Amino acid sequence: MRLRLVYFAWVRERIGKAEEEINVPDHIKTVGDLIAHLTALDEGYAAAFEVPQVIRAAINEELVEHDEPIAGAREVAFFPPMTGG
Repeated sequence: MRLRLVYFAWVRERIGKAEEEINVPDHIKTVGDLIAHLTALDEGYAAAFEVPQVIRAAINEELVEHDEPIAGAREVAFFPPMTGG
């Protein structure tokens, strides 16, 4: 499956790019699986997803939990916790 990934704030800074398209291996089924896969790619991804439980995710612009399936997704976005103000 081909998937567009979008990164925001310090996630983007640590990875070094705002977005990319990747081929997702068939064994990747959920957002959490995708985070684990990305973490193994290189140091930038490992730094961005060092504490995965704080990372927020959205599939096709809708907030989701890490156990959400990615089947049928066109885009997955990752960003740090949002703050009010």
